[in-house]
Amino acid sequence: MENTLITGKVHSIQSLGTVDGPGVRYVVFTSGCPLRCGCCHNPDTWDKSVGKDYSADEIVKNATKYREYFGKDGGITISGGEPLCQPLFVKEVFEKCKNIGINTCLDTSGIYLNDEVKTALTYTDRVLLDIKYTNDEDYKKHVGLSLQTVLSFLDYLNDNGIKTTIRQVVIPSINDNDLNFERLLKIVSERDCVDKIELLPFKKICQVKYDELKIPFPFKDIPEADPDFTKDVELKLNDDLNKKHR
Repeated sequence: MENTLITGKVHSIQSLGTVDGPGVRYVVFTSGCPLRCGCCHNPDTWDKSVGKDYSADEIVKNATKYREYFGKDGGITISGGEPLCQPLFVKEVFEKCKNIGINTCLDTSGIYLNDEVKTALTYTDRVLLDIKYTNDEDYKKHVGLSLQTVLSFLDYLNDNGIKTTIRQVVIPSINDNDLNFERLLKIVSERDCVDKIELLPFKKICQVKYDELKIPFPFKDIPEADPDFTKDVELKLNDDLNKKHR
């Protein structure tokens, strides 16, 4: 029996991304996400049927055109949406990239951990993992799942020595407080796979997307986060993390 060609539904591609993993990266944004996070900036990626079909070969061939810009740190990142809605596609792209020496990075919410996902992770050099909140109440209220789901995913990354960057959007009145940052530091400092924390200030430039889709933006009345405050906290957390991991 012939193997079925695995394709992925892709929402968009950024040829030379600089904020989705180390160095300069070819970033593939997949379509489809089951979450409806209150702070989501990309509601246009929720619907898996919206996008273009690509084979893994097409993605890798296109990525190699930009290889000279990757340098020693860059490579390919698969983001979304939630890329692990399509784990076989992620696995095939990353396996082909590894075979030709291109660094691989996965941007995920950590909501899936099945055998197909575990296979994809064997070809993943780094994971950008969103830990949106640090308590179960906020996770269930604003995301719709348990914090433990994400922590179990993080534990798997730690057990398998997969380098991890933890990301969190800082949202005024919800998680921009010392208690949240203390809990976040505790979570990451207990897991050696985490070598970096990235804090992203909540912004509302996505409002136009919600308006175009004619759906409400749950956090429309929350003010944007102060970028300077966010960066200061990020620097302190990374400094504390480095001290704990020495």
